[in-house]
Amino acid sequence: MIAAVCALAAGGAAAFELRGTEVAAPPSDVPTFVVQRVAFARRISADGTLRAVEATPILAPQASEDSGALKVTWIATDGTAVKTGDVVMRFDAAERERALHDGRADLDSASSKLREENIKSSALVGGRDDDASLAAAELDQQHHFQPQDETLFARKVIIESQVDEHLAAAKQQHALQAEGIEKRLSGAKAGVIAVDENKAKLAISHAEKDLASMVVRAPHDGLFVIENRRDGPTKIGDQLWPGQRFAEVPLLDAMEAELFVLEVDASGLAAGEPAEIVVEAHPDRVYAGKIRVVDSLAKERIPGVPVRYFTTVVTLDHTDTAVMKPGQRVHGTLVLDREDALVVPREAIVDVSGQAYVYRRGATGFDRVAVELGAASAGRVVVKTGVTAGDVVALRDPTRASDDTGSAGSGGKP
Repeated sequence: MIAAVCALAAGGAAAFELRGTEVAAPPSDVPTFVVQRVAFARRISADGTLRAVEATPILAPQASEDSGALKVTWIATDGTAVKTGDVVMRFDAAERERALHDGRADLDSASSKLREENIKSSALVGGRDDDASLAAAELDQQHHFQPQDETLFARKVIIESQVDEHLAAAKQQHALQAEGIEKRLSGAKAGVIAVDENKAKLAISHAEKDLASMVVRAPHDGLFVIENRRDGPTKIGDQLWPGQRFAEVPLLDAMEAELFVLEVDASGLAAGEPAEIVVEAHPDRVYAGKIRVVDSLAKERIPGVPVRYFTTVVTLDHTDTAVMKPGQRVHGTLVLDREDALVVPREAIVDVSGQAYVYRRGATGFDRVAVELGAASAGRVVVKTGVTAGDVVALRDPTRASDDTGSAGSGGKP
């Protein structure tokens, strides 16, 4: 009896020791996998749109004077093919038409005043000229008929004649001075009116220029592409500030893809990594490319939706102008974390209290071995340390029955 108890105790101790090292006899139904060093790559998918590498922006016009926002009264359809000079947008021109009407009215008024002043000036200067001519004639008469012989004329008459001569000379001088003053005064009045006339002409020029700018034309051949703002694309009735960008005409000979990668998938996302692009409208064609740039911060695509994306631009190796158009939806596949590595299926990994393990087959059973994991794809994961090429690992926890879906020990499959 004592011997039996001792044997049972020894067996229990052995079983305890076996359980403590997580060694289990390999049941025949445990699937296994041979660890090998293979070329590994993580492929992630992302959606986005095509855009031109180069595009000419179209801006709301800058008015001659700051008149505030401009109201859109007509806009071409998004994606319309345009030629150089085609009208792509019209703005409300009522204010500019009113300014042009006012300027023309001011010009007519100033021109009328100037004509009136010229007529008055001609009449006044003509009158002063007549006075000067009469004074000159009177002075000449005094010279010719002035009594000077004292033997024939009385002293009083001779003196009166001399006084009349001085008076005639003074009249002539006054008439000439008055004529000069009248000319200068008339010239000054005409100058003031001319300033008003020039101001009206300048206002007309600005109004005509602003009126012409209310019609926006395509800078060159291409597609008219309306840009999306936070509240959607520009439409009739919207107001734009002078200089605000609202559309573009892209150059179609070089295209690139703008993709939006989920923040949780962005590990390893970097410039230079390969990509494959499929245009949604032509799913049978695949275009190769490389990542050109990745945004440094993840951002929301839809305001209020907390999902964040990294904007990623892919340069295409070839632009198919017969197929590709700006704004087309595309699906991208990015190839990341490329390396030669030891790779195991995900089901071979067991998580115990945050530590990853695999069950490696040994001489007497499966040993639980701690491993350090690397990059992972949907079905495979890179093992950095803990196993070597040729090791055989279990594809499920061998300490549990095949119909037991629970975790091993204090942990389970991730």
